[in-house]
Amino acid sequence: MAHTYPPLNVEIRTPRLTLAGACDELLERLVPLVRAGIADTEPLPFDDPISFYADSPEREWQWLRSIWRGRGRVSPDSWRLYFAVLVDGEPVGMQDLTSTNFTRFGTVSSFSWLAPRRRGQGLGKEMRAAILHLAFAGLGAREAGSDAFVDNEASNRVSRALGYEPNGTDWDTRRGEPARIQQWRLTREAWEPRRRDDIELAGVEECLPVLGIS
Repeated sequence: MAHTYPPLNVEIRTPRLTLAGACDELLERLVPLVRAGIADTEPLPFDDPISFYADSPEREWQWLRSIWRGRGRVSPDSWRLYFAVLVDGEPVGMQDLTSTNFTRFGTVSSFSWLAPRRRGQGLGKEMRAAILHLAFAGLGAREAGSDAFVDNEASNRVSRALGYEPNGTDWDTRRGEPARIQQWRLTREAWEPRRRDDIELAGVEECLPVLGIS
């Protein structure tokens, strides 16, 4: 069913998975994963209250509220696009794309999570490749950033494999304790030689006015 709100109609399709605009129906299908907890191993991959601190059902409520707030605050100055990751039609995680002052700087960042049982299968790299294709081929981005705790080897390995370059470090908190963040940077020039011809975009043109992209 086509949605009135264009970002919900955007899809990115690869041979292994589809990123589909995270409508409420898809969010409901992801709720069991959020309820179970999406961070289950040490070192903790990210500091996310919905995974660590809140009990069910407050955990699911917080997660849904955060996405609804994000969808409602979209403007040319700041936006976040939320996608459900579908493998054979089954939602297994999320992949987001964010930007601030995109029309001025052309920069984006990404965030993602996968259900614990679907990790270690190459899906994290495939998800990131898909969202980069949207950013560069679909939206005309100049540069994509990413970051992860320095001991989150899975995320940092994906960045290296897709051609990102180290871009310094920063600090964040993890369970209230300081932890170092590795920052990454991928330019359009570095992405172009790796550009894939088996990723398809749908619904992007109709989404551009929502993001203030002409």
